[in-house]
Amino acid sequence: MADTHRISQAAYDRLVAEHKDLTGRGRIDIADKIEVARLMGDLKENGDYHAAKEEQGKMEGRIAQLASIIDNSEIIEVAIAGRVSPGCVVELRYEGDSFTEKMLFGSIEEKRDGLDIVSPGSPLGQALEGAAEGAKVSFSAPSGAEISVEVVSVGH
Repeated sequence: MADTHRISQAAYDRLVAEHKDLTGRGRIDIADKIEVARLMGDLKENGDYHAAKEEQGKMEGRIAQLASIIDNSEIIEVAIAGRVSPGCVVELRYEGDSFTEKMLFGSIEEKRDGLDIVSPGSPLGQALEGAAEGAKVSFSAPSGAEISVEVVSVGH
């Protein structure tokens, strides 16, 4: 059984639009590239043909990935203000640091420019989910070290 992807409505809409674009315009464009490359002659030594076929394979992989995410997604509601939930931007301060860092809490499909992602399934993500602004949470790093983090702010 496929994993459930908890994503925002905006991320879901972006994924559906990307899937529609790739299955329509994308497939037509790659078919055109392959046809033009075929007309160049011997396919064994035709770099354009092989590049177009490789591009087609990558695109079909992305189409399959998008279809799986769309079919197995759970749309999350807007979170309670001030609580860490998928799709929110959380500002963190690690114990002993004077600076903070902002991260997006959620799926890689929620990605926004300039923000690293904290997956809800990661040790840090599990500790953060549901935490309120001002809360201090701890988690075990893969090395076994116990790390404490303060939730400075939560936004969207």
